[in-house]
Amino acid sequence: MSDVILETWDGPAVPIHALSEEAAAARLEADPFEKALAATADFKGRAGQALLVPGADGALAHVLFGLGAKAEAAVFRALPARLPAGTYRLETAPEGVGIERIALYFALGSYRFDRYKARDGERPKLACPGADLAEARAVAHACALARDMVNTPANDMGPRQIETIAREIAEQYGAQATVIAGDGLLEANYPAVHAVGRAAHPDRAPRMIELAWGEADKPLVAIVGKGVVFDTGGLDIKPSAGMRLMKKDMGGAAHALALGRMIMAAGLPVRVAVLCPLVENAISGDAMRPGDVLATRKGLTVEVGNTDAEGRLILADALTRAGELSPALTIDLATLTGAARIALGPQVIPFYTDDDELAAHIEAAAAAEADPVWRMPLWKSYAEALDSDVADLKNDPDAWAQAGSVTAALFLQRFAPPGPWVHLDIFAWNPKGRPGVPTGAEAQTIRALYRMIRERFA
Repeated sequence: MSDVILETWDGPAVPIHALSEEAAAARLEADPFEKALAATADFKGRAGQALLVPGADGALAHVLFGLGAKAEAAVFRALPARLPAGTYRLETAPEGVGIERIALYFALGSYRFDRYKARDGERPKLACPGADLAEARAVAHACALARDMVNTPANDMGPRQIETIAREIAEQYGAQATVIAGDGLLEANYPAVHAVGRAAHPDRAPRMIELAWGEADKPLVAIVGKGVVFDTGGLDIKPSAGMRLMKKDMGGAAHALALGRMIMAAGLPVRVAVLCPLVENAISGDAMRPGDVLATRKGLTVEVGNTDAEGRLILADALTRAGELSPALTIDLATLTGAARIALGPQVIPFYTDDDELAAHIEAAAAAEADPVWRMPLWKSYAEALDSDVADLKNDPDAWAQAGSVTAALFLQRFAPPGPWVHLDIFAWNPKGRPGVPTGAEAQTIRALYRMIRERFA
């Protein structure tokens, strides 16, 4: 992602006047030309509206940008999509909203995925003289990384490519990268990761990636991300419509790496372990079968009731590994269930934890970052739906429980480390575009989690 927010700028910059609805009405009433122009464009200062005002020579003189009734930094995410290419500066800004926050949302709203398209010219840039944009730039770049990874099709984003990205992050920030691949997973006791990924082509062999960063005396934050680079459903094959977007089933790993990168870039006073099990849920003569009983790193056995419930199997091994590191906080991120979307849709992300203090902190951080989440219950009565007649538990709950996202979380809880743990059932996708939020991959919850970690371990 090229930089669209600038600390310094010597050349001309088009002024932007960010106005509430009330302030916009007063300004338009005082300027007949702008009032007539606004009437033609139906500009009333509503949140996200922009009015491009020309000068006497016909060139763009300034921009009026609507903040709505309540000025919030997040509205600036819509601004880049309203502007032609060029450099801009804030002439009139809302009170109480720092330029660094505005710059962050401007950068988030500037994202485009154009890897496979001819470039379409420059993007608008925002000059923020005197501002310290290091954190805003690092967060925006990490979110762009997650979105790029999710948007990239599976033929160019397999286990090997994700490993390369993880190694690049490790090299950039001085982290240690450990990768175990193929049959080495059996020797290293990651049997569930191996079982799920063994059917893939050898070039796309399963692997377990672990990044370790930070000083030994700092509290450890373990971040676990589901990395299914493509999900056919296995032998319980998905229909074509259900398979269409399964390039995004590695979204948990993309988000885990992005969140880890944010923490490392900021130098937060923690240690970080980023754990990403990477597999392709493929179909071949060596694929796991319905009815198979798998071993796990924890020693629990799991009956495979459905090969399309594979994400929780690889997370089981990764969460067990996280527990061996004695974390002060464990976070897992996964594009895990369609049931989460049925419950809350694509924009609001359910999360699960038994820690009320942690839940409250996540909710407050999510509200502050306009990164929406909703706490869901770890309803203990549904846990018996995971009981198996032949193994310790099964990966497809009995139908009577119905709450698929809840039972998936209960499955993961059996493997989660003791202490504070949160599971986020992310979607990582915008099915409907809007200004500043194009159709395609979306970075969800990681800005809220970064803020929570920064405050929790300050």
